[in-house]
Amino acid sequence: MRQTFVGVVFALAVACAGAQDVVQPNTHLLADGIPPISKAIADKVSLYTEFRGYGFVGWHPAERSMLVRHREQGASIAQIYWLKTPGGKLEKITDFPDYVSSASFAPKHGKYIVYSRDVGGNEATQVFRMDLDTRASTLLSNPDERSGYTWTRAGDRLLVESVPLDKTAQSGSRAQVATTLLMVDPLTPEGHTRLAELPGGGWGNFEFSPDDSTIAAQQYRTPNDSDVFLINAKTGAREKILPKAGMPAAGYSGFAWSIDGQRLFLTTNQGGEFSELAVFDRRDQSLTMLSHHIPWDIENIGLSADGQRLMSVANVNGRDELHLFDGITGKEMARPDIPGGSLGGGKWHETQRNALAFSINSPQSPGDVYTLDATSGKTERWTTAASAPGVQPDTFVSPELVQIKSFDGLTISGWLFLPDAAKFPGKRPLLVSFHGGPEGQSTVRFMGRYNYFLNEMGVAVLLPNVRGSMGYGKTYLDLDNGFKRKDSVKDGGAFLTWASSHPRLDGKRIAISGGSYGGYMSLATAVDYSPLIRGAIDVVGISHFVTFLNNTESYRRDLRRVEYGDERDPEMRAFHEKIAPLNNAASITVPLFVVQGKNDPRVPYTEAHQMVAAVRKNGVPVWYLLADNEGHGFRRKANADFEFYATVRFLEQTLLSGSQ
Repeated sequence: MRQTFVGVVFALAVACAGAQDVVQPNTHLLADGIPPISKAIADKVSLYTEFRGYGFVGWHPAERSMLVRHREQGASIAQIYWLKTPGGKLEKITDFPDYVSSASFAPKHGKYIVYSRDVGGNEATQVFRMDLDTRASTLLSNPDERSGYTWTRAGDRLLVESVPLDKTAQSGSRAQVATTLLMVDPLTPEGHTRLAELPGGGWGNFEFSPDDSTIAAQQYRTPNDSDVFLINAKTGAREKILPKAGMPAAGYSGFAWSIDGQRLFLTTNQGGEFSELAVFDRRDQSLTMLSHHIPWDIENIGLSADGQRLMSVANVNGRDELHLFDGITGKEMARPDIPGGSLGGGKWHETQRNALAFSINSPQSPGDVYTLDATSGKTERWTTAASAPGVQPDTFVSPELVQIKSFDGLTISGWLFLPDAAKFPGKRPLLVSFHGGPEGQSTVRFMGRYNYFLNEMGVAVLLPNVRGSMGYGKTYLDLDNGFKRKDSVKDGGAFLTWASSHPRLDGKRIAISGGSYGGYMSLATAVDYSPLIRGAIDVVGISHFVTFLNNTESYRRDLRRVEYGDERDPEMRAFHEKIAPLNNAASITVPLFVVQGKNDPRVPYTEAHQMVAAVRKNGVPVWYLLADNEGHGFRRKANADFEFYATVRFLEQTLLSGSQ
């Protein structure tokens, strides 16, 4: 396969077209087989590349100020800022070439921050302390491991949890993985102590009890199968508390301790199809459901510092609702009136105990930060998202929910965005975009650059939630596991057939796309349904489950085997070989655009390499975009911009031209 940066084909085409008329990919991008991207395309879409929203990161412990995430104008990637008043001036805290995945003030005094970040999208996150006066950073974790952190309630130490990376394995991979827990004083990290070594790589959601004697922890396998442990914070000894003996497997997450440390609030689907707010009482070992009257998943919880109010977020068919419960009685309180949209964050202030901060984005907003005074019910806006002059996000279209029957009679659903009928009359071409996960969900949120397809190209967008998606119950979630993998692909085919009968959609002009597992869905759908589509886009997608499982980072491998099937089992391996898009590449007869990050630890770049080489044997156009400074998707603006320019060009060629 051709592999030259700014490939030979691209370079020759540029020379013919005139370099001054095309957009050059930057030196971190391999653009292989991609035709010249005219500056006219870049100029047209530029207005849709400047949405700059805000996300809540964390409160200052002693002041009414906060950390927020934002990408300033002209910057490549979002950074962490200190926002001291609503609508106030931002003070930049971090200034790195890479994404900062988490950050928090030191509890109690806020004199420094602790943050985590990786390099080049490799997800090998490291934990650092930053001095707010000098901006100097000190490494707190092992650079040969992937680490995260949790503060003690006293705020004097960190629990640093780490898993080893394959780069340190003698054979380049590990058959077994363990999670190491260290207690670290951020001011004297060299004096850390080892608390425990836990089997496997699925440990998380660590939460210290109010007296710091006990740590609640989740051992995750799937959303429908996890365990809850209590870990002694002095000895490291652990006790499994859920599920209790005789109880079926279930998912548990989202821990919050009561003030007296006797009750542990959490979410679980132990009681039915959906994840409910529940409370475990250590005294009698009882588990009581609190939100059974809400027939949807509870996805996020948080208890106020005085223990009086318990926040929870319900995912109501892809739309978020904020609910408050009494932290003492467990009864639901009056619903707060907040802006509609997808809710992120959700954290109570430590001293201003009625103040809840969160982020909201919606189809009309890329994201802003708000606070709720739970006593008065008043909501206050702290930020105003930015967009390019001439673009009005408040006019962007909202989706409509569509529900159809799949091949076996199962009801499946998705979100359909339709272009303005007055501006784009008649039947419109369609882009079907599959979410990742596969335990993900397409929800009602800001569509970002996709609004260009709707507003300027007249291309409709469908976001399906095929079987295996979150948000529709645990039975639905498991319907694509193991040997049922291709049933989700058949759901994709059902949406293609449905589109041909929709009065506003042109069933003869459909393209498909997807990222991560959605990339697999795009490839597999192209294999099975090429006659029904005009093109396919695969972003960091799986092309063969066996090679994927062999090459993904070891700390992830066993967790993915539960979902996709264990390739070491001969019967499952034969099934993987049978359904692999790579082994069926000859059936892809439409143009293909593949996007990949070289540093991806989840879906290694070899998945893209091998698929590109295989489909090119079919004699159809294959575009390949590889970034050597990205991982599981593109975060840097320059890379994301070129990817978007190429995507627009690809859709113009496949959906809007008279022929392929």
